[in-house]
Amino acid sequence: MSPSATSAPNRSSAPAAAEPAASPLRTETPSECHPDLDQYAVPDLVDAFVDDQFHALNAVKAARHRIAAAVQAAVPRIAAGGRLVYVGAGTSGRLGVLDSVELYPTFSWPKDRAIGLLAGGHQAMFEAVEGAEDSLEQGRVDLEAAKVDARDVVILLAASGATPYVLGALEAARAAGALTIGIANNPAAPVTLGAEVAITLNTGSEVISGSTRLKAGTAQKIALNTLSSAIMVRLNKVYRNLMVDLQPTNAKLLRRAVSLTMRATGAGEDAAREALAACNYQVKVAIVSILKQVDVVAAQARLDAAHGSVRAALEGLNP
Repeated sequence: MSPSATSAPNRSSAPAAAEPAASPLRTETPSECHPDLDQYAVPDLVDAFVDDQFHALNAVKAARHRIAAAVQAAVPRIAAGGRLVYVGAGTSGRLGVLDSVELYPTFSWPKDRAIGLLAGGHQAMFEAVEGAEDSLEQGRVDLEAAKVDARDVVILLAASGATPYVLGALEAARAAGALTIGIANNPAAPVTLGAEVAITLNTGSEVISGSTRLKAGTAQKIALNTLSSAIMVRLNKVYRNLMVDLQPTNAKLLRRAVSLTMRATGAGEDAAREALAACNYQVKVAIVSILKQVDVVAAQARLDAAHGSVRAALEGLNP
């Protein structure tokens, strides 16, 4: 499949490696706001950390148009069978893995279509793997091993924007024709300059100098939540503002499935449970079955014809 027409134009090929910085990265620059942090009383210490997080939200808000561009570019590829592939190291990589694994219980998104590549592998999710992020070649190898192609969307995360592992993956993703979305916390970073869609979350210096698990990480988490959730809404995983394509994998989610069905249809609990039991707790199917007063087979057929859109299935329209 050729890249979507909504994708940003290709830029020059990804940089082979990060160039030495002429000046310290903003994320590494010591904060001038709290030079005596170690002497703060506990309430003041907590206030300093909490207050600083507002900068994370402001950084994401400033990048909202780039996030929207990423969503628009990603949806056609994902709808055509592509995958979301997250790549990162350290905190950034763990945030990518977290976003990937939460898509299945939240949206019934297939596990094999949301992949997290973390420098250092599985072990690095739980403890630091020293030096793993420094290998440009390993980034290439891991990305190529995932068999990425032109339908896939590769989200490359690096607070510095210059992590060699991520840049290696970027180079391989571009060569494979995948859509590349670069997310960094420093302006004009190699990962954003090399990606088709650049998202800069300019969070500046940290309360604890260089600790980008703080507001840089918060900004990345907000951006990922926004990006993947917006994609899922566009893929008909949400009806109104209800999470109607969840996987009820535990007692809490079973209760949530019942509650969502009741809220969407106005049905009582017994009727909601009966409809859900008949369709193996597929909330979408239960909603259409109740509101259109058809059996679950007919409800599923309506949803299939509407490409999974509950609204279109109820209105008898093509989405």
